[in-house]
Amino acid sequence: MTTDFKVIAFVGPAGTGKSQRTHFIARQFGANYIIDDGLLIKDGKIVCGKSAKTEQNQVRAIRRALFEFPDHRIQVKKVLEKAAPCTILVVATSTDMALKICKRLSLPEPERYIYIEEVATREEIEQALRERHVKKQHVIPVAYVQVRRNFAGKVVGRLKTFWSAYVRGGADEAEKTIVRPPFSYYGEVEIGPYAIEQIARHVASLDSQVVEVKSVKVKTEDEGMVSIGVSLTVRTGRYTFLEVGAKVQRRIFIVLPLLTGLDIGEINVLIEGWRENDG
Repeated sequence: MTTDFKVIAFVGPAGTGKSQRTHFIARQFGANYIIDDGLLIKDGKIVCGKSAKTEQNQVRAIRRALFEFPDHRIQVKKVLEKAAPCTILVVATSTDMALKICKRLSLPEPERYIYIEEVATREEIEQALRERHVKKQHVIPVAYVQVRRNFAGKVVGRLKTFWSAYVRGGADEAEKTIVRPPFSYYGEVEIGPYAIEQIARHVASLDSQVVEVKSVKVKTEDEGMVSIGVSLTVRTGRYTFLEVGAKVQRRIFIVLPLLTGLDIGEINVLIEGWRENDG
């Protein structure tokens, strides 16, 4: 698959104005497709994928942008296989991110890197960073009607940019769409096993029939999926031990993905001991 593709990477920190310049870069280097924040874009339209900006927390957004979710990754790979041979512009916050995206999508490493500093002045970059910091808005290089359909109410405006200084034959008007995601993120986020353990331990301890959380074991599976084992001492009461275990299991399954964005595999709850209810 890799021999059918030519890859160019457009790199710059989050919020520096990459997406506003993406179409210009793609046109300049003859890129047929753009990969930006989890989306596969062609001619200003979303071909497939899901935007990281639709995710509810930082961890899932970063994983989405890196194509870590199997169904998302497979969908984009299938479209690209049918499009080959072609040139692809990968938009990334770092060279490392660009390489990870290429690896996940079975693409060759970028043969050229274009950095935001090459196409934007320091003043323009600083202004873009201020806009991102103050307004918490993001630009994606697709038409407004496309984004409105895909973002379900998160669209907040449109931005028209003119590349008259770069495009031969006069001004080239390109419409970019501004969205406001439910969060803002910069760089990479890592969550260690200890943090996961502490969240699971706290959630389990909230049940009134749990006397002690004896241990929590965290295991990371393939594709970033996490499995958890919890051992408890419980007291007799309104619910049977089986029901207490099921409640703890269900609560961890709900709370942990919400706080961390991680995919949860198995949650095994073991009742190691019990006590009579003093009340």
